[in-house]
Amino acid sequence: MNKEFKNIIFSIENEVAKISLNRPEVLNSFNYQMADEVIMAFMHCNENNKIRAIILTGEGRAFCAGQDLEEATGENAPSIDKIIAHTYNPILTAIRSIEKPVICAVNGVAAGAGANLAIACDITIANESSKFIQSFTTIGLIPDSGGTFFLPRLIGHQKASMLMFSGDKISAKEAEDMGLIYKCVSENELQIVASDIANKLAKRPTKSIGLTKKLLNSSFSNNLNSQLDLEKEYQAISAQTNDHIEGIKAFFEKRKPNYKGN
Repeated sequence: MNKEFKNIIFSIENEVAKISLNRPEVLNSFNYQMADEVIMAFMHCNENNKIRAIILTGEGRAFCAGQDLEEATGENAPSIDKIIAHTYNPILTAIRSIEKPVICAVNGVAAGAGANLAIACDITIANESSKFIQSFTTIGLIPDSGGTFFLPRLIGHQKASMLMFSGDKISAKEAEDMGLIYKCVSENELQIVASDIANKLAKRPTKSIGLTKKLLNSSFSNNLNSQLDLEKEYQAISAQTNDHIEGIKAFFEKRKPNYKGN
């Protein structure tokens, strides 16, 4: 991709793309420019078949403090609904619609929209010093960026209500214990563990993972019969993939499969 980013760091290594938010001086809070670059990076990941897993993380001492309030409150600032339509809804859609695993490595504070972007990813890990804060009501707003959709489904209505109403901080360990994130790790392990997970999943059958992700998305709204029908449909598709053929061959040949992602 021939694009020099100014607000993110984008790299590809061993079939894994890494998107790192790079506005550390403002705790990686979003402005329009960073949002545009994140969306462009996800579009490239979607189009590039050589990319089979994605890591989303941040530079500096925070993952993301949410919206840049300078942008949101300055002279001629866009209205909040326009900011949401431009920035957060497209990024959430990209995370959930891309048929590749998205691993979020939370490296510090994840507040407001930053917290909700993190928990919308497929697998979220955080270092021990990370804090998750539903900070919206603290400034008289309501949770956006998919928070009211994902948070109660992850931790239940009661806990989601309290976190959103109160704006209380919770630690990474508390987040792990309540099922908000996959795992809490030490400071030094965060990027290593994220890379290990991404590289492991990049060697798995990518088409199968993508179809599974679509099924998980559908399970939020489907009834059981509709979900069973969709599983049947997607199973028929996955059974036609080269990776399924390779998996069966490897099973009978008693060897490790060599998946190509198609």
